[in-house]
Amino acid sequence: MVVKTHSLKDGRQLTIREATGDDASALIEYVEAISGESNFISFGPGEFGMTVEEEVKFLEGSRSKDNQIYLVAEIDGEIVGSTNFTGGRRPRMAHTGEFGVSVRKAYWGLGVGSALLDALIEWAKGTDIVTKINLRVRADNERGIALYKRKGFVHEGTETRGFRIDGVYHDDYHMGLEL
Repeated sequence: MVVKTHSLKDGRQLTIREATGDDASALIEYVEAISGESNFISFGPGEFGMTVEEEVKFLEGSRSKDNQIYLVAEIDGEIVGSTNFTGGRRPRMAHTGEFGVSVRKAYWGLGVGSALLDALIEWAKGTDIVTKINLRVRADNERGIALYKRKGFVHEGTETRGFRIDGVYHDDYHMGLEL
């Protein structure tokens, strides 16, 4: 089980650990909260659509696979960020996968996202399976793109109209990190 501690820019301690089925209810609450805080994620309020039972099954399934992980970032027991990586299911694709990362708005700019990415990259390097990490990011998410570039991700392509929010289309960048 991955457990890391990190001092944030404001001096608070951040704990990053692998999520378990026991986190399902808190994660659903977290996801619903972040869905209303940013238009840079792939769903809005009320669109996540998983029950606690489905989330438990998903989290436990993540823990049983060698190329999948779900990490949560906590401050004083409260989930303030998360990332999850899903690797390919077939042998020819098992070495690569995609992740998403999110942070509660009240904690933006403190280093939570950076710490989550560091933990994810360290985990991936230790798998002896994952050799490529991919992501999609809205092309106008300048802060996210800057973070990914600092971590070594490179722009690999653009998908037009990747998002549609309130009738407005937004392009996605595809970025990748070779390990």
